[in-house]
This record gives sequence, C-alpha cells and structure tokens, in this order.
Amino acid sequence: MASLVRMDPAREMMSLREAMDRLFEESFLRPGLLGGGESAAGMLPIDVYETENAVFVKAAVPGIKPEDIDVTLTGDLLTIKGEFKAEQKEEKRNYLRQERRFGSFSRQLTLPVSVDADKCKASFEDGLLTLELPKVEQAKAKSIKVTAK
Repeated sequence: MASLVRMDPAREMMSLREAMDRLFEESFLRPGLLGGGESAAGMLPIDVYETENAVFVKAAVPGIKPEDIDVTLTGDLLTIKGEFKAEQKEEKRNYLRQERRFGSFSRQLTLPVSVDADKCKASFEDGLLTLELPKVEQAKAKSIKVTAK
C-alpha cells in the first residue's frame, strides 16, 4: 500500500549550514574547483625532503630548458621561476581537450632549516629539477654526551 507524503519544499532544500560546510570542504580539500582552475604555478608539483645533512627539492618542469629556469635563495625563502611556452600554432586547430598549462610560473617555499647558499647544487635531467641545499652546521642536530660524576 502506498502512503502519501505531503510535499515540503523546505525539507528538500539544503540548509545554509550544510551549504557552507560543503563550500568549505570543496575549497579546502579540492582547491581550484571554485576558482575556475589552477594557474601555471599551481601546476608545478614539488617534493621537499630532508636528510641529516641537506634539504632536497625536486620540481617537475617538463618542456623547459635548464637555462630558462631561475632559482634564487634569499634567506630561508626558495624561489623557482620559469615559463611554460605555448606551441607556435601554424594551422587552425579545434581542440577537443587542452589540459597543459602555459605561461610564467613562480613557486616559493620557506625552508624548514638554514642552508648554506654557497654550497647549493642544482641538476636537471628529463624534466626534473633537483636542488640539493646543504644545511649549515648550526642547523644540524648535535649529540651531547651525558657523563655521571
């Protein structure tokens, strides 16, 4: 037997609190969805890890020549700049999908420890930029031996 339920439009509408929760969840967990996409800078994926003696930064910069990448270190602020250049379009194209980003990028990150700028090394191979940033002596953990009297 079917039962009739009175239609209540208010029940079907999302509450303001639910709408705000959903808005914040989407903007923090999946940034870029509400802002209309990511910039070229947001498309520069990096990995940062440290060992006992150095901090390493790896950045994927496919299609860029090593001489077109600018890396600067000012205090504890590391900046990686460059530009993803667009192809020269010689013929009219009707793109079905275009996901590659073009334009200049600048990615900055604050390093967790002090590094020796004079001993930093940068290498580039197969579109992967690797920075080796040696820690200064004061930033390295030192063991202090405890002796009994």
